[in-house]
Amino acid sequence: MKRLVFTLVLAAVLWTVMFSPWTAPHVSFWWMMTGSALTLSALSTWFNPGWWRGVHCSMGNVLLGVGIAVGLWCVFWVGDKVSAWLFDFARPQVDTIYGMKAGQSPWLLSALMLLVIGPAEEIFWRGYVQRTLASRWGANAGFAVATALYALVHAGSCNFMLLMAALVAGVVWGALYRFFPQRFSAIILSHALWDVAVFIWFPI
Repeated sequence: MKRLVFTLVLAAVLWTVMFSPWTAPHVSFWWMMTGSALTLSALSTWFNPGWWRGVHCSMGNVLLGVGIAVGLWCVFWVGDKVSAWLFDFARPQVDTIYGMKAGQSPWLLSALMLLVIGPAEEIFWRGYVQRTLASRWGANAGFAVATALYALVHAGSCNFMLLMAALVAGVVWGALYRFFPQRFSAIILSHALWDVAVFIWFPI
């Protein structure tokens, strides 16, 4: 458990530095995100190997991963319209998130999210954190705590919309891992595809 706590504290520190309005301007967000995701996924594999047992390459998993990504994009499209109608601060906060890609190559960002950031985040949050918590406290508690932690590491951004986005996405991916851990490859693919779709290909 000490190793899990260590990685969670590390994740909280890294995400706060990357997203906090006081520290974010002083770091290279995309390279720090890439390095952080790789570091956490490597530690996950070292501390608790075995997440890859749920990774199975098949056409069914590919189609499921694409379907989850499309469905989640639709959820966020609706959520964006509703939140903009309810809250005056919603759209400016969303625009702040999109501002992080200003001046960056869309091809480079697409490659980083597809090949590194999306997969590495799933390996850490579901393959390690949720899997470890579920083995100790049960599947439901593991899902609930891991999902809450996934959202809370974004709290340092002081961006309510980012926090809610992480919570909603975390609920979806966490629930899928809770009930269908054998479909982990589809969950990983959906995270990678959703990241690049909502941020680069089809921004909301």
